[in-house]
Amino acid sequence: MAPSSQRRIDVAGLVIALILLVLAGVVWWDMSKLQILSPYDLGPKVMPVIVSIGLALLAIGNAIGALRGDLPARDHLDWKPIALILGGLACLIILIAIGGGFMIGTAILFATTSAAFGRRAFLTDLLIGAVIAVFIYVLFAKLLTLSLPAGPLERLF
Repeated sequence: MAPSSQRRIDVAGLVIALILLVLAGVVWWDMSKLQILSPYDLGPKVMPVIVSIGLALLAIGNAIGALRGDLPARDHLDWKPIALILGGLACLIILIAIGGGFMIGTAILFATTSAAFGRRAFLTDLLIGAVIAVFIYVLFAKLLTLSLPAGPLERLF
């Protein structure tokens, strides 16, 4: 057999399939612990069942692809976008923890995520993120009467 026609088992693909299968099992197990009885066929247990079955099907499909060697080759991992998104998320968490509020942290997260996707207009993205954060805050706090972490900007509303 020629080396170019040999198929190799994709170990990383099998690991991903195993993780998906374990996640499906955890969702199913957690759903089985729900003590909510519904007089209708559609209750709170339906969605976890759908999610766990979907995860199991994805796991099976991924495992078959990994065993056949059909999975596409992976690109080189670029850590800069990951670091930007995680940094924005860390800023959001820290700002909420120290009382900076939801709006400022969300605006920063939006701007860093935009930068991670290659956009270079950081100040513009910060303003767009602020507008989106104000909209989300007003929607949740005023219309839905759900509280979001308050900071200096939230106290203005």
